[in-house]
Amino acid sequence: MILQLEGLMKKSLFVFVLFLATFSFAQRLPGNVVPDHYTLKFTPDFASNTFIGEETIDVRVLSTTKSIVLNAVEMEFKSVTVKVGEKELTATVEPNNNETVTMELPSEITAGPASIHVNYIGQLNDKLRGMYRSVANNRKYVVTQFEAIDARVAFPSFDEPAYKATFDITAVVDKDDTAISNGRIVSDELGPAGKHAIRFSTTPKMSTYLVALTVGDWKCVSGEEDGIQLRVCSVPGKEQQGKFALEATKAILHYYDQYFSIKYPYGKLDQIAVPDFEAGAMENTAAIIYRERDLLLDESKSSVNDQKEVASVIAHEMAHQWFGDLVTMKWWNDIWLNEGFATWMESKPVAAWKPEWQISQDQVQTSADALDTDSVQNTRPIRQAAEARHEINSLFDGIAYGKTAAVLRMLEGYLGPDQFRKGVNSYIEAHQYSNATAEDFWGAMTQASGKPVDRIMPTFVTQPGAPYVSVQSKCVNGETVGTISQQRFYSSPKLMQQENKQLWEVPVCATAIGADGKGQCEVLAAKEQPFKLKGCGSGVFPNIDGAGYYRYSFDPAVLASADFKVQQLTEEDQVSLVSNEGALLAAGVHHIQDFMAMAEKFRGVETYGAVSDLAAQVQFVRRYLVSDRDLPQFEAWVRGVFKPTLERVGIEASPSDSPKQRNTRATLIGLLGDAGEDPDAIAVAKKTVAAYMQDPASVDATLVDACFPVAAAHGDAALYDAFVAKLKTASSPQDYYLYFHALAEFRDPALLKRTLEWTLTPDVRNQDLGIMMGVLRNPAGQRLGWDFIQTRYADIATKAGQSIFGAQFAYYAVGVFCDAKSAKEAEAFLDAHKVTGLDRVGKKQMERVNQCIDLREREGPNLANYLAKSSAAGAN
Repeated sequence: MILQLEGLMKKSLFVFVLFLATFSFAQRLPGNVVPDHYTLKFTPDFASNTFIGEETIDVRVLSTTKSIVLNAVEMEFKSVTVKVGEKELTATVEPNNNETVTMELPSEITAGPASIHVNYIGQLNDKLRGMYRSVANNRKYVVTQFEAIDARVAFPSFDEPAYKATFDITAVVDKDDTAISNGRIVSDELGPAGKHAIRFSTTPKMSTYLVALTVGDWKCVSGEEDGIQLRVCSVPGKEQQGKFALEATKAILHYYDQYFSIKYPYGKLDQIAVPDFEAGAMENTAAIIYRERDLLLDESKSSVNDQKEVASVIAHEMAHQWFGDLVTMKWWNDIWLNEGFATWMESKPVAAWKPEWQISQDQVQTSADALDTDSVQNTRPIRQAAEARHEINSLFDGIAYGKTAAVLRMLEGYLGPDQFRKGVNSYIEAHQYSNATAEDFWGAMTQASGKPVDRIMPTFVTQPGAPYVSVQSKCVNGETVGTISQQRFYSSPKLMQQENKQLWEVPVCATAIGADGKGQCEVLAAKEQPFKLKGCGSGVFPNIDGAGYYRYSFDPAVLASADFKVQQLTEEDQVSLVSNEGALLAAGVHHIQDFMAMAEKFRGVETYGAVSDLAAQVQFVRRYLVSDRDLPQFEAWVRGVFKPTLERVGIEASPSDSPKQRNTRATLIGLLGDAGEDPDAIAVAKKTVAAYMQDPASVDATLVDACFPVAAAHGDAALYDAFVAKLKTASSPQDYYLYFHALAEFRDPALLKRTLEWTLTPDVRNQDLGIMMGVLRNPAGQRLGWDFIQTRYADIATKAGQSIFGAQFAYYAVGVFCDAKSAKEAEAFLDAHKVTGLDRVGKKQMERVNQCIDLREREGPNLANYLAKSSAAGAN
């Protein structure tokens, strides 16, 4: 599953909703009865927003019992019988307070086979969970979303990942509708009242959370790769926007068939874009469901990043077909085995298919984002115990996805790609159609490679945080010699200075900058140990290609040296350097003048990943560290550092531009038009947006992405109204969200207030409520947005409903603050609106706020001095 948290993870959309108190509890099933096979029939009724469910579960009773416990919520039971041999027993159903029901039998049944038959009525809810209704084209659709524990909302079940079983699914639907599920359609029979029954083939063994069913007037584009039938489906009128996804799927499937020793095992693959979906996508076995914007696009009008995002999401979900579906974690504490592996794996087929996209730089940024997430005291280990619903849902975060992917990337670099792949395939072969644990994974990697993976991985999986690797070196007889040491890294000077006894076994790969040596790797297992590198250079770069999951020291004297050129580093190293310097600034290891000097080293450098990360950090400095008095000098500094790069790339797009040039230009237009208030960049943004509104095909779509926020920031009510009007006629998901998200970028408070009020109208889908976060991040809208959340919290919670990701919106919202007054308000608000299971999230956000306040107090005066000197030097 792709979890998309805008501003918190790399992917685009922030998803949030509120858990109701009645769903705060869950517990494991007794384990005395286990399922082998489900036969399910669903008959949806759009008129009443309900469905009739009929179910038979073939089970094995492991010990004598008079009751059977299953997971089930939000359904009305009509009849329940249990058949043992020729004897049929009628059960009474008692609901429990932990998302289970107890089926009480009139007499005991002994160990052996049995079958449970249930007739019930369920709800087609509007909360994007379980079996729910989605609305588009003036009609309703049925969609399912069962991960993590919402299969129990659609059918009584053994709703735990270890209870794998096979499924026979039938959907009884209106005569003009069709259905898509995990299996192929094996029969389609007419029935009474204008209905027809669509029966699907029996699935392989799989967990309940991977069951899928969609019902509607779906239209599809089809293809084939490696003998597998492929379809990309959508609501009518959008099916042609699935062609890019179909071509990407072919390339990705072929790559995976070559990478994995077991070829795609499910016979067919359907991918369905649905109008309403809480996650980015969900890896249901052979029937992957997506948000429209994560599967559909018009290739002729889409940016490089649009195409990259769609391809990456597809690659992520398809990787799950092996890692998650074929082999599934035994319990949710190892969900990282699914999500982290898919996040790591998604880049490989995309990079092979489109090498010009420079995916390797995105990998470095994924690692850097994870390190940022992991740098606070209130982080968590990758593997964390979870039993209740809220605890399980909280595991779907940047640690499970980004940190795990980064650790796996580091491990692959240490083992080598061939040995890593050998271990992966050994693991999959041993546990196919079954379940596995973390120990199973690193045991297979250890056996395949002969290296101590079983010592390295636990240090990164079972303890929180990340290491900080310090390097002390000198040149002796043509070699670089010195010591490397480790401690836990915190984005807080106070915590960095405290003693910490944590130890990791860290594969450290380093090189001497500018030397002929290629660098070398060794495992740092102690607090401090000696090291040696071939050759001498202008310094030591202790994280080759940014592949290591650790922060590292980098001498500011090297950065300031006239002899040091960032071009001496690989582009991946440049991305790593930028991220690392920002982290060292937060931690108090370096100061703002070191960061500014590093930024100046990138004048004229076109590396997209580095420029993109640098732009984000410069925006942060502008927003939180620059005083109003110094703002003109800071804007002049931004123009002086970054406009030469824009001029080198070219301010006007050309059809011959590479993806790198297009992305770098767009990033610089966005930065200069906002943080730099550059008239030329603002003019290009306004011109580009005006041209796009007349004819989207007339301008570079990659440039358009950056121009909309700048044009909106410098726009008026007439432009706002024009954006609102365009929303109603948008031709693709990407087109729609250009206008949609731009409504949060205007600076006029009256327009931002309109945006906030609009979010609670039916015109905004539940899945898109995260636009409020856009208003909060807008300096002109922070106070408006915060007041709106506080005063309309009940309305927001009602519209949001329930989600597997929890009531995280208000918790993440407080993270935008950087002043003591707002921090106190935020803390009081969280105390008054506690949600069980989100304590750590709240503490983490408040920790971020207090660190920002500390950073501003600590470095604000230093920045003012730097700008004054820079301005004086420029004047001379």
